[in-house]
Amino acid sequence: MASQEYVKLAQSLPPRLLRFFARYPPPTSSFTNRAPASSISTSLNPSSFDPNASQEDNTASISPPSPPYPNPFQSQKHPTTGKWHNPVFSLRRQADLVKMARANGVEELLPYTTKGTEARIQERKEQGLRVKGTGVGQRVKGKSWERTMKGRLEKRRQAMLGMPELVQQWKKTGHGRGWKKWPK
Repeated sequence: MASQEYVKLAQSLPPRLLRFFARYPPPTSSFTNRAPASSISTSLNPSSFDPNASQEDNTASISPPSPPYPNPFQSQKHPTTGKWHNPVFSLRRQADLVKMARANGVEELLPYTTKGTEARIQERKEQGLRVKGTGVGQRVKGKSWERTMKGRLEKRRQAMLGMPELVQQWKKTGHGRGWKKWPK
């Protein structure tokens, strides 16, 4: 029964997602690749207190078994040469795949990526909304006309309040003769 549902789901997926899952099959229940290897915390193993043991040995002993392929969304270090190889999928293509998977309800089957919903929510929790001017005591710079608008509107308001006296003075001096307050 469940296998028929999976077949129907697979038939409804877009071709790009089908090709991705054919090349990088989703993890089975025996292993999951939901967090990057760098974020897995290392615990002290009481059986090995060797200070010369490498960091990778400690993380490999506590991390879940890895899939038969490296994460195509992360860069990989070549074991022999030590050279870093770029991810198979660029950040733009990762974002496209995540959007398609989210729309089809299979995002959790993708390997870990910084473009995933979980990673984005976690980053938002850690860093908050990083828009200039949204912090305490900060202001958005804005355009020059936006920065000076408040002063100009106040100046206009004061001019309008003083307008009746100005009109009286205008009428008194003879409609412009000897007038010293011409606008600049």
